[in-house]
Amino acid sequence: MTKPESKKSSVAAINATGKCATASPAALQVNNGTVEPGCPDQSTPIKAKVMKQTSRENLHRRNTECEVYDDGTNTFFWRAHTVTVLFILTCALVYVTLLEETPQDTAYNTKRGIVASILVFLCFGVTQAKDGPFTRPHPAYWRFWLCVTVVYELFLIFILFQTVHDGRQFMKYIDPKLGVPLPERDYGGNCLIYDPGNTTDPFHNIWDKMDGFVPAHFLGWYIKTLMIRDWWMCMIISVMFEFLEYSLEHQLPNFSECWWDHWIMDVLVCNGLGIYCGMKTLAWLSMKPYQWQGLWNIPTYKGKIKRIAFQFTPYSWVKFEWKPASNLRRWLAVLGIIFMFLLAELNTFYLKFVLWMPPEHYLVLLRLVFFVNVGGVAMREIYDFMDDPKFHKKLGQQAWLVAAITVTEFLIVVKYDPNTIMLPIPFFIMQCWLLGILLIFTWTLWRFFIRIALPQHVKLLVCFLLLPASPVLPPLLLPSFPPFPKPPTPSRSCSAVMQ
Repeated sequence: MTKPESKKSSVAAINATGKCATASPAALQVNNGTVEPGCPDQSTPIKAKVMKQTSRENLHRRNTECEVYDDGTNTFFWRAHTVTVLFILTCALVYVTLLEETPQDTAYNTKRGIVASILVFLCFGVTQAKDGPFTRPHPAYWRFWLCVTVVYELFLIFILFQTVHDGRQFMKYIDPKLGVPLPERDYGGNCLIYDPGNTTDPFHNIWDKMDGFVPAHFLGWYIKTLMIRDWWMCMIISVMFEFLEYSLEHQLPNFSECWWDHWIMDVLVCNGLGIYCGMKTLAWLSMKPYQWQGLWNIPTYKGKIKRIAFQFTPYSWVKFEWKPASNLRRWLAVLGIIFMFLLAELNTFYLKFVLWMPPEHYLVLLRLVFFVNVGGVAMREIYDFMDDPKFHKKLGQQAWLVAAITVTEFLIVVKYDPNTIMLPIPFFIMQCWLLGILLIFTWTLWRFFIRIALPQHVKLLVCFLLLPASPVLPPLLLPSFPPFPKPPTPSRSCSAVMQ
């Protein structure tokens, strides 16, 4: 994360009074923590100064990142407090050592020692770890989740090195109810939308599917949209996962769902509505002004409450422009992101299966909460690394850890139940996947290798052939050729499709 706002300014402070004195009647006035139209009365004392922030990303991507105004207030809330945390931690350890009697229960002491070790590591990380790209609501919040990511990866490594029996029984130390095989629920069964045989409730099949996972699907895709910030990528991942459920329902019974459960309830209703609401939120975040004023510099209580509420919104906003067809590096990066997203989704179901955790267990929910908090940071670091490799010379720490966690989870699944993973995929499904992979490979060769050597008239011919289908094709499937002279007609030009 970047440093607190007061230390990120790279432009000198602009006096608010002087700015309004030379501005037009629609000039900006700092009030209630925001910037409002109109100049302040010259008799009103103005203590706050506005700094126009130019973040490091703005030097390279001015067209995708908004401008930020900050008065540079640095309060107790933003300081590191490294000595204070060290003093409190030392006092706690002194109390445990000198004043508390150690119990004689070995299992209890082992659990307590592990928890204490984790807490000490979290205290160190929250105060000393490297900052990432996010600062709101507080940089320490994101440092905390970075340390939790390290702890979770170490836990997965420990589970990976155990035998299958010991690993499953180790879960009993977390919850005594675990370690027992649980049957997976089959969502297939009767797929009639209207069941005439049930006179009491003919639509009982639909109501049976209305469980807690319906709002979870919606909320999950709303958050994923905020992470990815691209409608096409979200829809591709959503549809691809439904195809994965079709392909793997012979391995996990709960992948067996009705057709309307796949395409209507999941893709259109839950996922589609979540993506739509996410895109609307992204539009609001990209349009809203980012002007920050210190809480104690705001004169009214309404302004202070508004400022506290906006503390939980981003400090600034960067619009993601993935542009997968622009070059081979970005294309492979987008394919890798989609692959890792799908693998992480599959791990959710397979980990429950191999570690014998019921779907409603709190550990499953905690894992989802964990990915919600670390996924956004990881996607921002991946985008920075992909979009500006000259400035971001290495992959971000959170992105590195999330990728390692996803791979480690999959390795646990492979080790703990190889028989399920190695169940042969039906031949016709394998043919479909091979055909899809072949099409992607062929398009990659065409887009980044073959088209470069084509004559200009051949490129024009391909463009005009694809022009009628351009309204329904995703941008990454449209050709992008070097510019050539536009046609003389004022109608829709072919170059617009190719760019």
